[in-house]
Amino acid sequence: MIRRKTKKSIVDWVLFVLLLVGALATCGPFAWTLATSFKPDAEVFTYPPQLISSNPQPGNYVDLFLTLPMARAIFNSLVVVTSITILQVIVCSMAAYAFSFLRFRGREALFVVFLMALMVPPQVTLIPNFIMVRNFGWIDTYRGLILPFAFSSFGVFLLRQYFLTIASELIEAAKLDGCKHWKIYLFVVLPLARPALGALAIFAFVSQWNNFLWPLITTTSPEMQTVVVALSSLRGQFSTDWPLLMAGSIVAVGPVLIVFILGNRSFISGLTAGSFGGR
Repeated sequence: MIRRKTKKSIVDWVLFVLLLVGALATCGPFAWTLATSFKPDAEVFTYPPQLISSNPQPGNYVDLFLTLPMARAIFNSLVVVTSITILQVIVCSMAAYAFSFLRFRGREALFVVFLMALMVPPQVTLIPNFIMVRNFGWIDTYRGLILPFAFSSFGVFLLRQYFLTIASELIEAAKLDGCKHWKIYLFVVLPLARPALGALAIFAFVSQWNNFLWPLITTTSPEMQTVVVALSSLRGQFSTDWPLLMAGSIVAVGPVLIVFILGNRSFISGLTAGSFGGR
């Protein structure tokens, strides 16, 4: 018994050290980005490298908002990403409910098509989506930035797998009480699926906040640019303002960190409780 406890303690310490090293390696680039955002241009490429600047420049953040329309870009990103997140949660949850609790011909075959869509790279649908948005006259509009991403095959898969872990007796009891499907969906399934819905919301928010290529090709004016597109203008062909770019990166990562911290519990429970379950 003593040997087992000793062996388990050693294994726990080894895992702790490995996780600590991995955490430090992960946080290292972020710490360097934060430190660079306070450096003057002359200290960015000094050798040997210095993490802490001898002459901090907090004014880099002020210069960032004076150089770029960052306030407008942050507003655009929040509008676009929040709208996409809400639409994906609503649309994907409705589709997942249909695949989980409704009986109709070809249900399983149609769900296989959804799974096949997960294997299609987004670059393949980039040009068809752009042509469709251009034909609708949605270039440089919120509609063109939001509506092509209102649905997610991954979101349907994630929520369906979670919905299948809900006891079928609850659904049958609701039907016996005279509940229609929309009532079962709103008042039975959705409250029980809050962890999975939170996980999907975080996935959607983070992926769309970091989306660069689509906003780049569908926006033509600075007033409609998102944060990542606005920051790309700081990189020139012959020179790059690294302190401002790093300051912009810190500003851009702030909302993502806030969302993840607020939804961390739902994110973890949504991935572990029902993502790979099923009846």
